[in-house]
Amino acid sequence: MNEIIYIFKSGKLARKENTIYFETEGEKKFIPVENTKEIHIFGEITLNKDALEFLSQKEIILHFYNYYEYYVGSFYPREHYNSGYMTVSQARHYLDSNLRVSLAKKFVFGSISNMEKVVKYYNNRGVNLENILLNLRNLKDNLDSIVDIPALLALEGKSREIYYDSFNEILKDSRFFMDKRTRRPPKDFINALISFGNSLMYTTILSQIYKTHLDPRIGYLHESNFRSFSLNLDVSEVFKPIIVDRVIFSLVNRGVIGVDFFDKRLNGIYLSENGAKEFVKAFDEKLNSTISQKTLGRNVSYRTLIRLELYKIEKHIIGEKIYEPFVSEW
Repeated sequence: MNEIIYIFKSGKLARKENTIYFETEGEKKFIPVENTKEIHIFGEITLNKDALEFLSQKEIILHFYNYYEYYVGSFYPREHYNSGYMTVSQARHYLDSNLRVSLAKKFVFGSISNMEKVVKYYNNRGVNLENILLNLRNLKDNLDSIVDIPALLALEGKSREIYYDSFNEILKDSRFFMDKRTRRPPKDFINALISFGNSLMYTTILSQIYKTHLDPRIGYLHESNFRSFSLNLDVSEVFKPIIVDRVIFSLVNRGVIGVDFFDKRLNGIYLSENGAKEFVKAFDEKLNSTISQKTLGRNVSYRTLIRLELYKIEKHIIGEKIYEPFVSEW
């Protein structure tokens, strides 16, 4: 099984012969490089060229987060699955406005559909969310009339505003109620959880893109630019409701994470180290849990499901099969 390593403390990441170790405060922990595919770094670390070369050789991705738990960048090893044909096809779908809007609509359709599934799940369990369900359906019905990316982004943003209105009904602890969505910095506990979970989702999908022929720099709903990856942001829209948000509801409603798992820093509220560890644990458990996949006729993990989604996007881009986003059955 591939291991995902999370480093919260500060220290040194270094190579020793044919392995990597992390050293902090006199303690040295060796990392099982043959089974490790991702290392998420939240602490302040030092590392040298020798370590980076070895990590590249082992195809291990490093994801870096800053003091405020925001994703800031990745060390992406050399891309051995590079495909000139795929990159050209991706670029063609980006440069042709009709092709771009058509694919971007799929991500928004998947996003709203999975928001509906989450809301419907709680509505069926006694939480009155009928109006929110109706409003989400109406917005999704308007997708066909959208002709450009700005209008599509506006509709996606509106759907998320409506969806977030359900959170105060779903969450059992009023201290986690949301007034409005705030990001940099998050102003309350629920916004801190959403921001942290979304960062983990972005890097999780980026790591899966690395195992395909897709170029993460070319997105469709989100603008491709000089500064960042964007395809992982597109695909994240499909999965955030059914992975990140369900993890949040579970952690809060079961009392696993309380208000004492947060710190106030400058003008915002952020998860403490203990809070981040609890979230990461639940997030990993969710990704490793399995669901039935009808096409394959077997159960697959959510992590594998993300990879399958990327393969579907590949087929769409090369003209083999129209992409239809994953929509949860419950």
